[in-house]
Amino acid sequence: MIESTLWHPVAASEALVADVPLPVRLLSQDFALWRDASGTAHAFPDKCPHRGTRLSLGRVLHDAAGSRLECPYHGWQFDAGGQCRHIPALPSFTPPASHAVCTHELQERHGLVWLRLQAADTTPPAFGAELDTRLRKLLCGPYEVQSSAPRIVENFLDLAHFGFVHDGWLGDRSHTALDAYRIETTPQGFVAHGCTAWQPQSNRLSTEGSQVEYRYELTGPYSAQLTKLPQAQAGYQDVIGLFVCPVDPERSRVWFRLAVTDFDSAEAELRSFQDTIFLQDQPVLESQSPKRLPLSGGEVHCAADRSSATYRRFLNERGITFGVC
Repeated sequence: MIESTLWHPVAASEALVADVPLPVRLLSQDFALWRDASGTAHAFPDKCPHRGTRLSLGRVLHDAAGSRLECPYHGWQFDAGGQCRHIPALPSFTPPASHAVCTHELQERHGLVWLRLQAADTTPPAFGAELDTRLRKLLCGPYEVQSSAPRIVENFLDLAHFGFVHDGWLGDRSHTALDAYRIETTPQGFVAHGCTAWQPQSNRLSTEGSQVEYRYELTGPYSAQLTKLPQAQAGYQDVIGLFVCPVDPERSRVWFRLAVTDFDSAEAELRSFQDTIFLQDQPVLESQSPKRLPLSGGEVHCAADRSSATYRRFLNERGITFGVC
């Protein structure tokens, strides 16, 4: 499965605290994350090889020999490499190599912990604004959504729903016509240029409606970003990254990474605005049938769906099977 070779966001970095294992789920599999004494994150399957107990129910231990994750059932202790180093019922026994758990690769980027199940020549999706010191960064989410990851990405790329789902916020029912835009393919996906929309409130600080220029970029099968340039706010821009964890074929966890010009609003205010927008999307997403994104027919299209059609072709060409039908 090609999805196993991709990097996926599974948790916010700040959610993985010292000494407390964190259960996560990705591609219908369960994992236990934990940090060693140096703060380095590790990932094991959430299943002790001894009796199948969830390792995420255990605890993290540190001593002169290093850091270990302890199973809650019989206290077996596993080091960062997955090898069992101690069995309390047999204190003088040296566990053999067979007494071990698998390990999986982790990276931390964009405020998130990324997990990859199978080694490959891949990197986590980029977020171009991450290193721009002129912009303020923060993470919003997670949002637990009963919908497939591709449905969520397609919705993010869609301009035509603004006047209906986000009426009075990102859209206006009296301004729903879309101008033509162009799409340029990239190695990671595509870029949509020249997208515009009339928005009564394009961001938390906007005080009047205006035409807003959008630049969409698909950065991976389950990730995308947009740049917003409101005409009524000279010098202002928002860059919003969408990162979706495909938990199960019809269940996802979603984060947004914001990079904004707004340094005045409190973080709670910025997150509240993003919550408002996505919670308008969520019931629509969860109502779609089928919950998996159809790639081989079953839905009709129009010219306003150009980015959606390009996204579906991209998934087909990449051989993505998780969350589609």
